[in-house]
Order: sequence, then C-alpha cells, then structure tokens
Amino acid sequence: MDVASFSLGFVAALLLVGLILGGTCVYLGRIRSGRRDVKGYLDLIPDLSREQRERVQEIRRSFLPRVQTIRDNLRRERAELAGLLFEEPVDRSRIFAVAREILLHQSDLENEVIEHILEEQELLTPSQKRKFHSIIVEQFSSGGLGVHDVRGRQ
Repeated sequence: MDVASFSLGFVAALLLVGLILGGTCVYLGRIRSGRRDVKGYLDLIPDLSREQRERVQEIRRSFLPRVQTIRDNLRRERAELAGLLFEEPVDRSRIFAVAREILLHQSDLENEVIEHILEEQELLTPSQKRKFHSIIVEQFSSGGLGVHDVRGRQ
C-alpha cells in the first residue's frame, strides 16, 4: 500500500468527520438557542402582531419575577425536605410542615400560571386562541405547567 495514498485518504476522512461534527454542533446550537428564547406560551404562536408582542412583554414584566420567586422557594424547600428525610433522629412534624409549604407554593405557582394564561388569552384573535389552546394542552400533557413549571426553566 502506498503511504501517500493512505495519508491522503486518512486526512480526507478526518476532514469529513470534522465537517460532519461541526455541522451537527451548529444545527444543535440553533435548536438550543431557539428553545432558550421561549419565555412563555405565546412565544410559540408565530403570527402575533407587534402590538400583541409589546403587550405580552408588559404582562411578563410582573409575571416572570413572581413565578421565579415561587420557583426559588420550591427549590429551596425541596432541598430542605431532602435533608430532613435523612436526618437522625427523624423529625416527622418538621418534614410534614415543609411538605405543606411545598404544596402551598405549588398551588401558588399553578394559580399564577392560570391567571397569566387568562390574561394572555384576552390579547388573541380567534385563530390564535385555537393555536393557544393546542399549545396549552400539549404543554400541560406531561403533568406539569409546561414552560412555567419548575422544570420548565432549567
């Protein structure tokens, strides 16, 4: 076997693999950056007018900080609960008190999201409302709150 031919083939194969990996990275980066731009359900409706988008941004200025505070409380309390579950001696009353706090914050988050959906829905045309409905059904199908759930922003 000719060493020059082998070397040329090897270099060509390396370049081809590099191009494929580079293209894959660029493609996956675009997909990931597109997901990062989603801050709410209405980001998934492409035909919002400029006025509708501006109004959505106004609504989010108060909504997003409120739900972020609730999410932070949930994460903190779940971490506390995890620690309490393995403390010796077990303090069952404290464990169940923290569990009740978690339930209250989950309920608060659910109520905030419901109010937010109702407020956003008022901005939409009938065809956009139908799209919005299908988005909500899809987002809620996993059992959580979709993009607004504790897992939704991680």
